[in-house]
Amino acid sequence: MKFNPDADLDTSGVEDTRGSGGGGGGRLPSGMGIPVGGGIGGIILLVVILLLNGGLPGGGSDNSDQPVARNTAPGNLDSCKKGTDLTSNPECRFVFYQNSIEGFWAAELPRRGKKYTKAPLRVFDGSVNTGCGPATSAVGPFYCPPDRRVYLDIGFFQTLEQELGAKGGNFAEAYVVAHEYGHHIQNLYGILDRIKTREGPTSDSVRSELQADCLAGIWTNHATTVPDKDGDKFISGLTEDDISRGLDAAASVGDDRIQKRAQGRVSPETFSHGTAEQRMKWFKTGMDSGDMTACDTWSANPL
Repeated sequence: MKFNPDADLDTSGVEDTRGSGGGGGGRLPSGMGIPVGGGIGGIILLVVILLLNGGLPGGGSDNSDQPVARNTAPGNLDSCKKGTDLTSNPECRFVFYQNSIEGFWAAELPRRGKKYTKAPLRVFDGSVNTGCGPATSAVGPFYCPPDRRVYLDIGFFQTLEQELGAKGGNFAEAYVVAHEYGHHIQNLYGILDRIKTREGPTSDSVRSELQADCLAGIWTNHATTVPDKDGDKFISGLTEDDISRGLDAAASVGDDRIQKRAQGRVSPETFSHGTAEQRMKWFKTGMDSGDMTACDTWSANPL
């Protein structure tokens, strides 16, 4: 994944709250909005099991072409102003992701006659208070409809690689962020209000999650065309390896893969996000078409 060093980065849509004692934690109280896409899979069950067995290991790895460093000081994304800042602060890649993803949808929806409303990316560590109530890192990345924010603990990507077996890499991260922004697009169109059934292989929840995968694929199709305010592209290139890592990440958070790892068996009646095969299929559907009309998971049968 090639980031353009000439790009101007806009941090106004990225809220780095790490080190600020975001507070919260515990279960979400009743009556609050429900976060969507928590862990982009059934990650909560897996994390609980891991914690009971001694917790999550630290560390992490990355085999992509740029950059390799992962651990930098908290609360430092505000300093990401230019593409060249990536050299000294590899975490600036998250500003690249956010700028490119939101930049695409901010242009695409008005082109379709729909107003776009911004959704900040809030980066936190440990726990965070949200419009959906308090949440912890164990929830994984999620979108909160009431406050229209995407929430991300960057440490999730260590879990994605070390515990879920994903290859990882920059584009795997970008896929995860793009998936959560897919939920924001659904929210703007009122699609999230259609979710009534939350478990089962053809449940509304599964259809919603697969549609968010498809929307992430749509951004992927256009990722190298999204410009900054001066017309310079944020992302100057995607390789076949990048796409492979995105598909691999989608498969790694399939309900069947996670359940097999966590409990040794697959229980379709409790699916909430779709199988590995389905997640790859719908991500690829969006990526190949680049068109929102291809993402009608609500009518698809079979999924």
